[in-house]
Amino acid sequence: MKKVLYNLFDKTKIAALPIEKFSGRIITIVSKGETEKAVEYLLKQPILGFDTETKPAFKKGVSHKVALLQVATYDTCFLFRLNYTGLTPAIKKLLEDKNVKKVALAWHDDILSLHKRGDFNPGTFVELQQLMPTIGIEDKSLQKLYANFFGKKISKRQQLSNWDADVLNDKQKSYAATDAWACIKLYEEFKRLRDTNDYELQEYIPEEG
Repeated sequence: MKKVLYNLFDKTKIAALPIEKFSGRIITIVSKGETEKAVEYLLKQPILGFDTETKPAFKKGVSHKVALLQVATYDTCFLFRLNYTGLTPAIKKLLEDKNVKKVALAWHDDILSLHKRGDFNPGTFVELQQLMPTIGIEDKSLQKLYANFFGKKISKRQQLSNWDADVLNDKQKSYAATDAWACIKLYEEFKRLRDTNDYELQEYIPEEG
């Protein structure tokens, strides 16, 4: 039986879905020396998921630099606290890499934010927002895409939390790791369905009333 996907996922159904969470190791990186060891490990992996977090600004004209770069493997996620480490040579090496498959969502915006931390030449990244339309999917948000592909909900409750905090709490760490790891999951399921044609695309029709 083919998997049913929708061109647009009904956002009203997301709240009732079971929660998805990354269950692997989460390693927080706060010193420049730690970035070197972490990047050495990451560049040996077959695939990586990327995301960033920035402290929200609730006043007009106020902005903050990107605080966190999260990079996930299948079972481990490194949280690079850029507000402590800055954009070290090791992190630049990771961002400029052209060999390891790196997957992200809305990565263009993240690159612009990261450039405010330092100059680098972006390496090769797979952009999920560019892939999804090739099989007829129009949604762009991670939450809606994940619900569509896996029938699970990625909570966004921590999105507007303080990413510049002295210490990140467990909920923030879990949220950040899940977002990066979910990019790997989405890419691999997209590739499987595209290569096998084992899916049926249905058009979302809003309920009347």
